[in-house]
Amino acid sequence: MKIVAKKKLWKYLFWLGPFLIAVGLTVGLVSEQWGLIPLAFLITGIVISGLGIIWQSYQTNWWNRRSTQAGTNALVATLAVLAILGLINFLGTRYHLRADLTEAQLFTLAPQSRELVRVLPQPVKVWVFDINQNPQDRELLENYQRQSSKFKYEYIDPQARPGLAEKFGVKDYGEVYLESGDKRQLVQTVNENERLSEIRLTSRLQQLTNSTTAKVYLLQGHGERQLSAGKGAISQAVQGLGDKNFTTSPLNLGETSKVPQDAAVVIVAGPKRGLFEGEVKALQEYLNRGGNLLLMIDPNTDPKLNSLLQEWGVRLDNRLAVDVSGESVVGLGPATPLVTEYGQHPITKDFGKGNSFYPIARPLEIISVPGVQATPLLRTKPYPNSWAESDLQSEKLEFNADKDLKGPLTLGVALTRKQTPKSTSTPQAAPTPSPLPSPTTQSKTSPTSPAPSASPTPSSQTATESRLVVLGNSDFATDGLFQQQLNGDVFLNSVTWLSQQDQQPLSIRPKEPKNRRITLTNTQANLLILSSLLLLPLIGFAIAVIIWWKRR
Repeated sequence: MKIVAKKKLWKYLFWLGPFLIAVGLTVGLVSEQWGLIPLAFLITGIVISGLGIIWQSYQTNWWNRRSTQAGTNALVATLAVLAILGLINFLGTRYHLRADLTEAQLFTLAPQSRELVRVLPQPVKVWVFDINQNPQDRELLENYQRQSSKFKYEYIDPQARPGLAEKFGVKDYGEVYLESGDKRQLVQTVNENERLSEIRLTSRLQQLTNSTTAKVYLLQGHGERQLSAGKGAISQAVQGLGDKNFTTSPLNLGETSKVPQDAAVVIVAGPKRGLFEGEVKALQEYLNRGGNLLLMIDPNTDPKLNSLLQEWGVRLDNRLAVDVSGESVVGLGPATPLVTEYGQHPITKDFGKGNSFYPIARPLEIISVPGVQATPLLRTKPYPNSWAESDLQSEKLEFNADKDLKGPLTLGVALTRKQTPKSTSTPQAAPTPSPLPSPTTQSKTSPTSPAPSASPTPSSQTATESRLVVLGNSDFATDGLFQQQLNGDVFLNSVTWLSQQDQQPLSIRPKEPKNRRITLTNTQANLLILSSLLLLPLIGFAIAVIIWWKRR
């Protein structure tokens, strides 16, 4: 009887172990503090359970049984699988490895968005005032949040927190706001038909975090591209500049005679007529005082800018850039060069092997000039895929070794030149442009001229940098083509680099997802219903009857 009572006692002590373990886990989870009390319960329970298992196996010779060995093997295998799954889960939580197999990379942030969030100067937060949390919008916000701990987001019910909704001025469900410090900005209003846009969120984020605005002037009066919406206009490019915190205005040098002092960049987009000599001098003076100029010059035009371009070592080739590589690949004509080779420059450094195309473009010739640093931006493929065609009237484009130029051709170039302003103590006349001047050339003083004044202090000789981008095409930035491939990135990155705002990321912008929905008419919809519910089943039934008849 004593032996039986002793066995029962050990049995009860054995069940006390799991009970103490459960108590320890409950205390720790409820209090969210794993202090001395829950640890004491856990350790005591584990020790008692272990002793109970050892005693039970000793009394019943449990370890030598075949069932015990099979059960132990199964337990070890289960624990091993759980450990492997736990390790995979831990690595998946700590290290994010994602593969986006969609054509437009719908679930992957654009390089510009990633770079912008990673270098956020201060914390920002997205407030979504909506009851429903759309999975697609949450996925986009999660992608942003993965890039930086300074990016946060939160969904808010305006009815549950009316004070916060009133603070932002919320008027309807679905409004999305961006907040950074004491700055707040409406991003967009989302609904069932319009989801949160990466383009708008990145643009508003850039505007909110960039406190400086730059003024961009677009030259008008010579048949340049229209700024408002219309055929051959660049309204989308102008809108893109606004999204990047630039302010744009038209500029007519025939009326003002000089470029305004607040001009960060001047754009000359596809002039069809030549500039007056005074207008060209105004642009030269603007560059000489540290200005920045973007020239987009189409073939078969003469903007009368040769004197300006000579100073920078650029010559406009009057031939037509021909590229037959894109004709068979993406259906582009031979007069639309497809560019996949880009120069090592901040404007194009992240383009990789991406595509951009330039309908009806002219090549550029680059000449070395002292003091001017030139970097080709856009290069066509080598001959026989591309060449410069001299016979613009022929319908059949063929390479002529006597007149044409073999590829690769340069369609765009970025140039920089250091400018050292002269001291204001001695008035100087405006310099006369020479064919290929050097910024280091000193003006000579005649013997009868008065002695020059003393050299100014170094503080009055602060060097500035002038920047110039020349592109042999303007069609690529027109409405419709601006959103295609990397065309818009070439334009916007060029203006951003010219504005010398190095804090703005120069990369590939977000793209809007393509609308692949099929819109059916009522007749087409009814035909589809009849074919799927009646015609296809009848065909299958007829085939079954024929097979049965043959085997009968």
